[in-house]
Amino acid sequence: MKSHRLYRVLTGTLGLAFSIFGLGLVAAFFLYQRPNSVPLIPTGPIGHYFVAMAGCALVGWGSAMIGAAREPASSTSRTVGTATAFVLVLMAIVRMVAWTIGDYASWLGEIPRQEAGALLGIALLLVWLRPTVADTMAWGATNRRRRASDRPQAGDAPMPTPASGAER
Repeated sequence: MKSHRLYRVLTGTLGLAFSIFGLGLVAAFFLYQRPNSVPLIPTGPIGHYFVAMAGCALVGWGSAMIGAAREPASSTSRTVGTATAFVLVLMAIVRMVAWTIGDYASWLGEIPRQEAGALLGIALLLVWLRPTVADTMAWGATNRRRRASDRPQAGDAPMPTPASGAER
């Protein structure tokens, strides 16, 4: 059960970080709209618009991660954790490509390579600490997308619960 606590801490911390960073990007958009303002992010008006949209998406993603931290054994939490790990790997690939391109490497140096390593490490932790399907079933989490043929019909005997000894 220690891994479940670590998974909760990891997803909760990532969710909080994504939400705070997203709110910061939205704030950067509004600060740019003031008269005679100096942009916090070196882009023009269209770039700040996309920065604000990325910030809104990060707030939503962070909220999903916080929800996953609240109920780590649910099938939804497993899905959010896996999707986050996939996106972090994709972000690492983009950073490695940016690091190999000379324009970014001369401007950022080794930062994209270090970021890629950190992102891959976090993705590995998300997959490694994720609750197993057996844990999810033992804790009584349900999958809401069951087929109609799997649902109990009128007059069916109740399904026995597994005797796994796990408490909710």
